[in-house]
Amino acid sequence: MKILLAAASFHSHISGLQRHALNVARCLLQPPEVSALHVVVAPWQHDLVKSAGLDSESRLTTHIAEPMTKSSFSRNLWYYRRLPVLAARLEADLVHLTFPMPVNAAAFSCPTVVTLHDLYPYEIPTNFGFPKSIVNRLTLKQCLRSVDAIACVSETTRLRLKQYASPAAWRKSVRIYNCVESGPPAATESPIPGWLGEPFLLCVAQHRRNKNISLLIRTVDRLLRSGEIDLNMWLVVVGVAGPETRDIHRLVADRGLGHGIHFLEGLSEPALLWCYTRCEALVAPSTTEGFGLPVTEGLLAGCRIVCSDIPAHREVANSQCRFVSLLETPEKTLATAIAAVLREPKKQPVSLPQFSAPVLAKQYMGLYGRLIASATPARSARMPGSIEISASESQSL
Repeated sequence: MKILLAAASFHSHISGLQRHALNVARCLLQPPEVSALHVVVAPWQHDLVKSAGLDSESRLTTHIAEPMTKSSFSRNLWYYRRLPVLAARLEADLVHLTFPMPVNAAAFSCPTVVTLHDLYPYEIPTNFGFPKSIVNRLTLKQCLRSVDAIACVSETTRLRLKQYASPAAWRKSVRIYNCVESGPPAATESPIPGWLGEPFLLCVAQHRRNKNISLLIRTVDRLLRSGEIDLNMWLVVVGVAGPETRDIHRLVADRGLGHGIHFLEGLSEPALLWCYTRCEALVAPSTTEGFGLPVTEGLLAGCRIVCSDIPAHREVANSQCRFVSLLETPEKTLATAIAAVLREPKKQPVSLPQFSAPVLAKQYMGLYGRLIASATPARSARMPGSIEISASESQSL
């Protein structure tokens, strides 16, 4: 089985999308059925596979998406026109897009799968601004209609797909969790500039509206002013810049918090693990999520965790976090929860086998195998996306 994994995205620094792609690659390198894994990255991501320690894998080959630029038009055009050409040249048995992009279904001679992380273009269009939110919604709709199967990263995302997409998209969807495992050993040196042992709260989030970073900053300011937490407490936000970056930095300046709030991006896995293991608590106050990767990683690292009470966090964390409803008096409620969790004993790492590579590799192989078997030998004689996955099959994956 030869798999083409399409992972070329906008960001140069490591982001959630890229981490997902690398983790899918780790899953696919486990089963012997995968004879070759081809990973496509953008020109500005040429070190991505190497930095993840996967460059020594003999079955994995990295391809650079040329000519691609960082503009949305260039990236969309490459996926629509050039990805099918690359798949044909490599004689791929299946193409897996690690996030939604335009798909020229008629140009593929093999099945296509897309990972669906969330339904943000429908749920929270302010994440993208106008008119980008409209473009993202149209792109998502076209992709979901065109692919042969949709791998949702959580049951929460799959239920939202049922709410916002067509019945045909729902019928070809399946839940396959994000792969989240304990990675390499934590770094021995702090990735936080100027850190001299100060206690800190951690938030791992891109600067987007749904992440509620501004709420967290106002809450930390409230806690410091009231003396409810250590006056030396820092807030460390790890995540790539986004539409909210300017407003976030303006808020920090207006509150005079520049000395105690630090923004980091592009951290390696060992550096990020250092943050998880050294923080006083992880705070995830999102209004909506597709999966809740930081919460899952925090559990594996043994963090004390305060997170918003939303379906995705409940699905991945169950009762192992301090859940907070942010519907009323969110700043006061979040502050009370943070102060309370800091008084609790340190946690122990939690085992989460349902997110492990061996478990998820079997699920991917089951999905891929059914699609490939159904597509051969008469793929060209059927309509794209005609493979339906029943609810019972979804649960068995």
